[in-house]
Amino acid sequence: VLLHFSADWCGPCAAVRRVAGQVIDRLEGTPVPPVEVELDIDEYPALARELGVMSLPTTFVLDRDRVERFRVSGVPTAPDLEGALTPLTRTPDSKS
Repeated sequence: VLLHFSADWCGPCAAVRRVAGQVIDRLEGTPVPPVEVELDIDEYPALARELGVMSLPTTFVLDRDRVERFRVSGVPTAPDLEGALTPLTRTPDSKS
């Protein structure tokens, strides 16, 4: 899961949407394609606190067990996101 916290009033959050969309599109044909979830921090403040979100935008990559594998505050780069997501797009029994 590619999870990012945003808000309507957050300018850089639009850049995260673009970068995330590009990466999700590139990984679309993989055995286990990532799912993008965007949450408005104003609607989910308790979850944001629980996850330690201190600023916007904040982006997470979570594995199948919802374990945090990557986190970045600010706008992530496409190579960083793709690098974090790619190992999770393989089937559990795949070695490549």
